[in-house]
Parts: sequence; C-alpha cells; structure tokens
Amino acid sequence: MKSILVLAALIAISGTGTAYAQDSGGVDVDGTWYLGEGLKKGDYFEYTLCEIDLNGCSPVELKIWIKGDTVNVSETLWDAQILVTDGENTIKGSWGLGKTVPTPILFDDDLSDYAVAFKSSIAWLSAYATSNEKDRIHGPQEFKSSSWGALGPVGGGLESYLIPSRVESIMLPDRTTDSVVVGWYNDNDNEIWLVDDFPFPVKALAYAGINSDTPPVMFEFDLTQYKEGITKDPFVDIAETIQQSDLLNCSKEFLDYTSDRVSTNTYSMTIQYNFSPGFPIEGCEIDWKINFYNKYNDMEILDQVNYDIWVVDENDSILYSYAESINKEKLYSDFGQVDHRLPVEYSGLVRYAIFVHGLGPEDNVNGEKSGYSIIEIQVERNPLLEKTNTDTTETISPTIPAWIKNNAGWWADGTIDDDAFIQGIGFLIKEGTISVESTSQSDTDAKEIPAWIKNNAGWWADGTIDDDAFIQGIEFLVKEGIIPA
Repeated sequence: MKSILVLAALIAISGTGTAYAQDSGGVDVDGTWYLGEGLKKGDYFEYTLCEIDLNGCSPVELKIWIKGDTVNVSETLWDAQILVTDGENTIKGSWGLGKTVPTPILFDDDLSDYAVAFKSSIAWLSAYATSNEKDRIHGPQEFKSSSWGALGPVGGGLESYLIPSRVESIMLPDRTTDSVVVGWYNDNDNEIWLVDDFPFPVKALAYAGINSDTPPVMFEFDLTQYKEGITKDPFVDIAETIQQSDLLNCSKEFLDYTSDRVSTNTYSMTIQYNFSPGFPIEGCEIDWKINFYNKYNDMEILDQVNYDIWVVDENDSILYSYAESINKEKLYSDFGQVDHRLPVEYSGLVRYAIFVHGLGPEDNVNGEKSGYSIIEIQVERNPLLEKTNTDTTETISPTIPAWIKNNAGWWADGTIDDDAFIQGIGFLIKEGTISVESTSQSDTDAKEIPAWIKNNAGWWADGTIDDDAFIQGIEFLVKEGIIPA
C-alpha cells in the first residue's frame, strides 16, 4: 500500500504558491465552493486516507466511481461504487450519496466503518459548505469570506475559525491549477486544499484538537487519481477478499455488552471494560470498549494512555498482542476511551489482559502508571474450525483430509518442495477424491507446476477459496500430464 505520507506523482503541491491571505482570513479569488460541486455520473476518484477512528489512522486506499443514480424510497441518491484496500483485505460494495450533501446515506455493512471515516475526513467540510443556497450558514462558501464558521472544540478552543488562508498551485491529473487552502490554526496548521468546481477536497492534514505536545492526526488524505466519463465498472475484475467471518457466518451485530470495573495489578488506575458478545465464538470477533479512569476519581478519564490488549496463558505469558497484529509496538489514546474489534483465535477459558505501558506522549512514556488487568472470558469452540498443531485455523472439509490442506499451505510458503506436495495429491487421486483421466502423456519432469497453482494452494490453505476451486487447479495438472493420473 502506498504510504499516506508520500504524494503520488499525480498530486503535487508546489510549495511556492502565491499567498493572497488577508489578516482576518479570505483570499482574493472570485467564486464559491461546496462539497459535491460539479459531481457527475462517470466521475472516478482514488484517495489514500487515514482517519483517527479507522484502525488508529493506518492508511487505506479508497476508490469511488459514480455509476449514476439510485432511489431510496422517494429520494434520489448518487450510486457510488466503492473499492477499499485495507492492508491485505479488499472490500467491494456501494454507497448511496446524498445529492445536496454527497455523504453516505446508504452503505453496505462491510463498508460502514469506511463510510464513517469518509464523512469525518474527505467529506468533513459538509458541516460548513453544501449546495443548499437557501442556507446562509451552511450553503456555498465564498473564497473571499473572512471565515466559514467557528470550529469550537474541534479546533482546540472556541476562538478557532475555519478560514480561507492562501492560494497554492496544485497539479491535478489533467491540469495544473490554483487551489485555495482553508484551515484553522492553533499550535498546529490544520489545512485542506480545495479546487474550484472540483467535488471533493484534494488533500488535507488535520490534528486532533487537544492540549498535547504530540497531538494525533485526526485525518489525512491525498487524491491520487481522478478520471471523468468512466462508463464501465472499473472494479468488475477485482476479486473481493473473502472474510473468515463470512465463511463462518459470524454475527456482525454487537448489542449486549458485559461490563465491569477492575483495578490494574499495581493499583495504578481503574479500567472499565465492556465486551460483546457475552459468549464470543472462536473464529469470529469480539468488540472491546475500554475506559481508563483515575484511581482516586471514578469520573475522571485519563488521557495520553499507552496500552495494548493481550491474550495470555495461565502464567501470564503473552500468546497474542493486538498492537503487534497491526504492526505497532503499542497502542495510544489521547482521550482514554477506546473501541477495538479483535479476532477471536482461541477457545475455552481465554485470559485477556488490558496492559498499560504508562501515560504521556507516545515517544516519552511515564511508566509510573503501568500495570494490567486480567479478564477471563469463556469462548465457545466453533465447530467449523479445527486447530492444527501450529495454531493456524482451517475450515474442516468433509472429503479432503486436514493434512492435505496443511501440505498445501507449507508448499505455498516453500516449507516443502514440489515432490512432497505431489505425493499428497497422488493420495487424493488414489482415494478417488479427484477423478479425472489424463489427456496428455507429457513427461512430468518436463513441465513445471504453474505459479497460479501454488497461489491457489496458499489461498485454499488459509480459506480464501473453497475445495472445488482448489480441485479444479489439480485437475488441470492431471489433464496436462504434469501429475500422472
């Protein structure tokens, strides 16, 4: 995935733009802007995006294609087809965007978190600038205006205002033009780049409005591609990642929470935890809502908390770290209130540990308040899962032995060679699991196994494709004489 901190070649801020800022805000540029200005059927956008409540601002790639119109009861919406690349996952679906304010009104369940992140970042200016010309406060905003509105707590104080601050030259995929930078300015420069007659902002960097030496990024995004007049679905040939939760029919609703307050083992603070479901199921997810409180005041939530969520054994040795699973050393919250959904990878009586490294900025943690709390949760074993001796999870097949799937995974990652894998496939043919006549008498030593077969084996081993898709690939090898029938 492209780094959110690296601008694509298609978007580049010159850094030497001419400034026309007035003392009270506003720039000497005619015209107005609002979210969705000029949006039309066939528009296509690509963004790199991070948002504070989406994976802790880990970047994702968001692609949007305006297919046309869709009707919701009596309301006509934009039919926006969506493709998200989030780490190793690819999610496809659709949003219904409002016509007056093009933010998601309808969205597929799998895209709900990304719809919320879109509203809070790329579409954030909809709180100040919409196409409703009858709304004097939230209608189209003039670039010459001294202010587009007060920020309040978002800007870190009641005296912060959203103002057009300067003009900078910016390069879009199809042209170079001037952009107007709007923002609010306190201890940090929070800025959003706009182009007149362009539907969405093209770039932004904003920080959370809190008192901190190192405030976290609230949102950051860059437009990396834009096209007009796209008539064919650009995502039709892109395969969506099959989520394990879908294969296991896991519930995606988290309603009834189990709650309690416990002290850390060092009595450094009080931790209020809430988790759902009450009886998690192996292979699905558990939703954690956690608050960190001052041990002397159960109404005071602590800030600048450095923490992690672990699974530990009976000796408190770490079996799983949520931070490590998302490639972080630890987790951080400025506000002392967090919400995480974790995969449930163990069954039986599972010991979760909410571990606090300490308080303070991420790069200067004070360990005086460190400690942990253990929460024991009974996790139901999932009959669709079988634990292997390597602690990997696999779907049980009624026809193919589990050790064959292990072999496929080991072959895909290079642990075993082609011959060992072929011996396992020979077993399937001998036992009649695969029944096909060879149509070629080619020398098996003369042909290599195609790379896509090895890819299939890896995907089958981790549950991305089903037995039938894997067997079709093996039948191809037999028919081609690469594996003897």
